[in-house]
Amino acid sequence: MSNSIRLNKYISESGTCSRREADKLILRGAVTINGDIAQVGSKVEPGDIVFVEGKVVKPKTNRVYMAFNKPIGITCTTDPKDPTNIVDYIGYKERIFPIGRLDKMSEGLIFMTNDGDIVNKILRSGNLHEKEYVVTVDKPITDAFISKMECGVPILKTKTKPCKIEPLGKNRFKIILVQGLNRQIRRMCEVFGYTVVKLKRIRIMNIELRGIEPGHWRYLNQDEIKEIDRLISHSSKTEEASLEK
Repeated sequence: MSNSIRLNKYISESGTCSRREADKLILRGAVTINGDIAQVGSKVEPGDIVFVEGKVVKPKTNRVYMAFNKPIGITCTTDPKDPTNIVDYIGYKERIFPIGRLDKMSEGLIFMTNDGDIVNKILRSGNLHEKEYVVTVDKPITDAFISKMECGVPILKTKTKPCKIEPLGKNRFKIILVQGLNRQIRRMCEVFGYTVVKLKRIRIMNIELRGIEPGHWRYLNQDEIKEIDRLISHSSKTEEASLEK
């Protein structure tokens, strides 16, 4: 039996990036195996030496999973050229990256990890698991607004999936989504003439933001990780989700 592993999986397990991003690096010619330019679909055999952008990479044995309360103004990118990038802000001792995104002016819960494999699984299952947000808009919400939002809204050449909304006040509501289209909540509100002035994600699947101060993080415990694995075990093969609002 061969002990080979697909190159994109090997790279993701090194904590460098997700499998999807690994494939992009491979296509760019930024990855070599034993000195030879790699191809998408290449396999890594025991003893092979893999370089990504001139640096040797090896799968990590320790996996890091954390819940981070992203402040407004921090960008969910690993690009060191962006002074607001989330990785430098956290300053973790090992290389980590975000699972999905929250746009720069949104705040709240986001997962950080060095496990590219779980990134792939969560993003593929993004149209199945719940994400919960508290939203403040620029004018009073109405019953008609809530009803129309819950039934689905035409944005980005599609119609959003049904969602759950709970009013929290004159201009605030809680919304639970089961998909992650780009800037979905902001776009949904704009269709009905509302502008989002504050957006905070308070839950992803079984993990809640509660107890984590803005700009701080905590490790996920083993029970939480086990439950996430259960929730994503039957993920669809679509890669629609970006977890970005």
